[in-house]
Amino acid sequence: MSRGTVASSASDPPDDAPVQGAADEGDRVSVTDVNGTIARFEMTYSPPADEHLRVKFGPPWRTRVPSALYLAAALVLGSVVLYAYTAAPSGSFIFGWVVEGDRGRPLSAGVLAIVIVVSALATVLRTAMRGVIVGEEWIEARSLLVLGIPRARRWGWAQVLRIVVDGHRLALELWDGTFERLPEVANGGKLADTLIRQAQRRRIQVTVLGATQRGRQRAS
Repeated sequence: MSRGTVASSASDPPDDAPVQGAADEGDRVSVTDVNGTIARFEMTYSPPADEHLRVKFGPPWRTRVPSALYLAAALVLGSVVLYAYTAAPSGSFIFGWVVEGDRGRPLSAGVLAIVIVVSALATVLRTAMRGVIVGEEWIEARSLLVLGIPRARRWGWAQVLRIVVDGHRLALELWDGTFERLPEVANGGKLADTLIRQAQRRRIQVTVLGATQRGRQRAS
């Protein structure tokens, strides 16, 4: 037998010898098992109830009345103009006032009615946008300036040092010592409860003024 044959035979393992690493392969945790365990953990995880909190509190109804009346008047005017152009008799007062009168006007009644109706709709939408939005990470106050220009301001919860509750009137004391009064909303009691609950979670001080039952509760 040649030397090369003997060397080759010595390096080959016996037929009945266990393959090295076979036992380790059986005990080793596969990537699939690990991922499967993680997947099962994620399926049983429940996020906090307020994780995606975003609640909007609209303006009080008394601030909606002017825009609602304006829209009603605009719709009445639009209906009159539409009736005059489509169904009014040619000799009627409405036909003469609207259709025949447009011949000498720089702006027709139809165009004017469309402008007024669109303006009324915009006023209603702008009024509905006012109020307070409470999110998980911030508080946003939406209001209107003197000339009707919309204004939105947002403060993160980390900026809030204290919440002051006086009935349905609410204010924020910020970390720099300034106070920001929140606009009045339709459901001020619910807004106050929401802010107090969020403040308790974040250990923000709450000062409730007045002799109400909730006024005797303080959170820090």
